[in-house]
Amino acid sequence: MNRMIAKTGSAIVTVTVFLFALFLIIYFPFGQFFVCFFLPIGFIMMTAGLHHECENDRMVAGNLGMIFSAVYCTLIMIVYFTQITTVANESLNEQAAKLIDFHRSGLIFNFDLLGYGIMALSTFFTGLSMKPENRPDKWLKALLIIHGAFFPGCVFMPMTGMFAQMPPDENNSGGIIALIVWCVYFLPVGVLSFLHFGKEKHQ
Repeated sequence: MNRMIAKTGSAIVTVTVFLFALFLIIYFPFGQFFVCFFLPIGFIMMTAGLHHECENDRMVAGNLGMIFSAVYCTLIMIVYFTQITTVANESLNEQAAKLIDFHRSGLIFNFDLLGYGIMALSTFFTGLSMKPENRPDKWLKALLIIHGAFFPGCVFMPMTGMFAQMPPDENNSGGIIALIVWCVYFLPVGVLSFLHFGKEKHQ
């Protein structure tokens, strides 16, 4: 059961990241928001599987990774549920749109960056908790730890006000390229995790 849940979560991460990249390329905002609502569910299932394997001498790192994954999941599900419900279905006045329309780079956009900053902390500590036994697991550990480098940018850049000063642009090519690069980086995490939980030793 443990292996199946974690492997399923890894598959969800892989599929949602791939679809997110695809929807970025073809510019389908509702699709982007929809798949990002499910990405945190897969991520927390995957992280729980890695946490379950954590040995006692690395339990603190494993616990931190698990806790931060729950915080990330909460923030991001709120962000994208808001986009596919309130923003998509209601007529918002200008003030409300500035706050909760993702494309306005306002409050909800900042929550999104905070969420992915917390995700970076989660992957960092989860990577530290791993004791890889083969080359694919070493790559997975390295990708998780290096992903922690996204934390400072995601958390501190919004404090500078640089996003608030940018004009609304629903098809910002620079932002889309940056997100596609992130997808290219994170997609192997899902694939390697899926392979990791597919090994016989996890049954």
